[in-house]
Amino acid sequence: MNDRLPPDVAPVINESGIPIRPLYTADDVAASGGQSMLGLPGEYPFTRGIHPLMYRRQPWTMRQYTGFGNASDTNARFKYLIANGQTGLNVAFDLPTQCGLDSDDPLAEGEVGRVGMAIDTLRDVEIAFDGIDLDRITVSLTINGSAAILIAMYLAMAERRGFDVKALRGTAQNDILKEYIGRGTWIFPVEPSLRLVGDTIEYCAQHAPKYSPVSVCGYHIRESGANPAQEMAYAFCIASAYADEVLRRGVPIDEFAGRLSFNFNIYGNLFEQVAKFRAGRGLWAKIVRERFGARKPGSMWLRMIAGGGGSGLTFEQPELNIVRGAYYALISALSGAQTMALCCYDEAYTIPSEYAQRISLRTMQLLIEEMGLCDTVDPLGGSYYVETLTNQMRDEMERIVADVDARGGIVGLISSGAIQSQVSAQAYRRQRDIEAGRFRKVGVNCYRTDAGEQDVEFHPYDEADARAQVERLADVRRTRDAGAVGRALEDVRRAAADGVNTMPAIVGAVKAYASVGEITAALTSVVGRYREPVRFED
Repeated sequence: MNDRLPPDVAPVINESGIPIRPLYTADDVAASGGQSMLGLPGEYPFTRGIHPLMYRRQPWTMRQYTGFGNASDTNARFKYLIANGQTGLNVAFDLPTQCGLDSDDPLAEGEVGRVGMAIDTLRDVEIAFDGIDLDRITVSLTINGSAAILIAMYLAMAERRGFDVKALRGTAQNDILKEYIGRGTWIFPVEPSLRLVGDTIEYCAQHAPKYSPVSVCGYHIRESGANPAQEMAYAFCIASAYADEVLRRGVPIDEFAGRLSFNFNIYGNLFEQVAKFRAGRGLWAKIVRERFGARKPGSMWLRMIAGGGGSGLTFEQPELNIVRGAYYALISALSGAQTMALCCYDEAYTIPSEYAQRISLRTMQLLIEEMGLCDTVDPLGGSYYVETLTNQMRDEMERIVADVDARGGIVGLISSGAIQSQVSAQAYRRQRDIEAGRFRKVGVNCYRTDAGEQDVEFHPYDEADARAQVERLADVRRTRDAGAVGRALEDVRRAAADGVNTMPAIVGAVKAYASVGEITAALTSVVGRYREPVRFED
């Protein structure tokens, strides 16, 4: 068709750089690649969904992100959410825990329990999940730099409570490569961090085969400035790097690829988001089958959590974030996500309140119970626009992956700071576009109001909770077997120095009630700490 528009009609280009036509027909689908990568739900390449019946058999898991204060505080919120119909847990940890610091470390002062739950030893994990049926409620640990330690604590806690670790399901984020691009809660240098992720994958393949030790997190890459196509493509490059690491150890692809999972962002244009997930499923299946030689269909599944999008939320007119959250949930459902974790309307300000979390939970439940989102699989499939855009998004993702490979691979580009620089520059340009009104944001640079903004209740930071956490850690240190702890930490140091899998030694240290900070110090004494390269890009 003729792409030329009348002079009074502005062209539209989506965030991934794909021009959008005013009308799509079957000819556009054919010109973009046709239906060769479409298939049926539950069949390769899984573009239409990884299961034949998708939500008709089982709705998505509802897994709101929560955690604050100490383990007791967070345990109470877990139970509140479960009582209100939540079907999975998604755990937030405070910054000291994320950065491998104990609560009594001087660097942790003022941050203990502030943005997530404080965890120092196995005792905290035992308290946090007290009364939670881990066979019925799966748990996602949103932790990266210290993930190996927290995975060990979670598995040890489950074992002590009598759960069969070989049958235990759950997830750890444990995606350290994206931390160098995005959030920045790294601890160790890039190569040792990559090996540590490999340790967790290898260990879980042998000891906890139904547990997902990595959730590759395109989400934070997107939050840091990547466009939707880059979000998916960089995530696939990172996942491939982890797969390469484990394959080097002699573990076959079909023994671990099925337990890799993904966490993706959702904010932005509805059709672009749906197309990116449909395209991403097909591309990931192709990568795992053709590059890595997987034979099991489950190894090729793009298992994902989606529903968040913190950068889409606004400080201005926060009640509009309730509406945004509803659209995020709709996009996630139309995209075929296995799990949702919606941002709450007050998250632009604070840790979500019970009230805000209940609204997000009810939003997901409305889609299941009232809106018909579970009635049929891939309801947008067959749309000329969606199928064309899906093909175009997949082509763009493949182009980005090829470019990363041609430049030496994702690990080298992250180590040099090249990806970080590119993504940061894009974030800067987008912010300038928002400030100039070129990228329209309702309530921010258009449809503003001079009326007083809705009051949002801030989550209070409780110094008493922080003191109680430090006192609990001191009590553990007084009552544990100091000799056993010392021997266990020496085992961790020796494993790191010898280049063998560190997880058995970390599990031993955790069971001796060594702390997050102590185990981290044992590792850093061998591998050192990361120093961020600084690069600038126009």
